[in-house]
Amino acid sequence: MRKSLRAAAIAAACAVAGGALYGTGVATAGQSTANSTHEPYNIGLLVKDIDTYYGATLDSNGVYQASKDSQYAKDLSRLESDAKRYIDKAAHKAKHRGEKPAVVFDIDDTLLLSLDYEKKTNYTYNSGTWAAYVAQADRPAVFGTPELVAYAKSKGVEVFYNSGLKESQRVDAVTNLKKVGADINLDAAHMFLKDAANPPAYLSACATAAAWNCTTVQYKSGTRKHIESLGYDIVANFGDQYSDLDGGYADKTFKLPNPTYFVS
Repeated sequence: MRKSLRAAAIAAACAVAGGALYGTGVATAGQSTANSTHEPYNIGLLVKDIDTYYGATLDSNGVYQASKDSQYAKDLSRLESDAKRYIDKAAHKAKHRGEKPAVVFDIDDTLLLSLDYEKKTNYTYNSGTWAAYVAQADRPAVFGTPELVAYAKSKGVEVFYNSGLKESQRVDAVTNLKKVGADINLDAAHMFLKDAANPPAYLSACATAAAWNCTTVQYKSGTRKHIESLGYDIVANFGDQYSDLDGGYADKTFKLPNPTYFVS
């Protein structure tokens, strides 16, 4: 379930206000909750902190963009440098052992930035406005991540995508990813989206055509388990939410920064 800033992002604000807590490591590292017996962080100050973190500014087309000089960009740059070094070593080891290495990327706010949507909806999620936004297929890239996709491919690592977007949004997602340069393995065999009407057999424990009851962790970890059942070793899993990363079936996880919403 996706929660609005008002409902769930107070914990993330502490990371923004106190300095970046994002990076590589165990998916649950640094995770906190919004439950507190103390007065919560002020919502107005929180929005200002988020704007400062992204360096959020309106461009000439009236679209909110993150600044390349922002702390957000700097945090991403460090993470991506670490990820490239890791992928290089992991690919070398896998080839030496005769294994098939793979990487898995989430899409929303891992490859495609939704800052403009969050700002213009006042950080309040609505399925209708979100669907219309995705259909525009014009989100900017998250700094450096399309290049990271290309880097993995150049090292002989198979690229997969594991997204919470709906199957009905596949064409829009592919179009948008191509626009930002992540034009690698965008076929149905490599891009996994939620198909509630016809869920795959490997998710049968929590999803049937009659009812989709998978949590985000069940859906995403179940998909990674399926990828590994095809003979791949997922050496790295990238996502902006802890629920993108929890549940195993990846040798290493990389948590990208996102203080604007929380997906449980």
